Amino acid sequence: MDKELYTKVLGRMQAQCSRRECCSSDIYKKVLKAVDGDVEMAGDVLESLEKDGFIDDFRYASAFAREKSTLNGWGRIKIAYALSAKGIDRSVIDRAFWETDSVAAGRRLDSLLASKARSLSGDPQRRLKLIRFALGRGYTYDDVSDAVERALAAEK
Repeated sequence: MDKELYTKVLGRMQAQCSRRECCSSDIYKKVLKAVDGDVEMAGDVLESLEKDGFIDDFRYASAFAREKSTLNGWGRIKIAYALSAKGIDRSVIDRAFWETDSVAAGRRLDSLLASKARSLSGDPQRRLKLIRFALGRGYTYDDVSDAVERALAAEK
């Protein structure tokens, strides 16, 4: 193993992980490219980053879930799919959802649907479009159906 390349790549990845939260699969891909496909060296770099606390998939998943829920208005389903696509383990994703505020997510859903309902006033398929809109945001059907009824009732 080339110690100079290892040290250089490790330092670069430590700097990147210090600036923002990263998941292990993203960093592994970057390291693998930086070391020209040397799987053993990439594994060693990733192991060192995890050991030193630069990478933590639970910390990443928690931050991702909070951000997407708060800023983007995503529901649990969409967040879980996005984290799964990043290679995060399902048990880590489930633990990360404890970090999100489900009451605030419900209020955000109500707000999103109220705004969307106003833009669809007079549309004969408004209920269906509201349901599709909220399901596309990653909320469960049970949450969506109740929130759609509240949004439509508030307009009357």
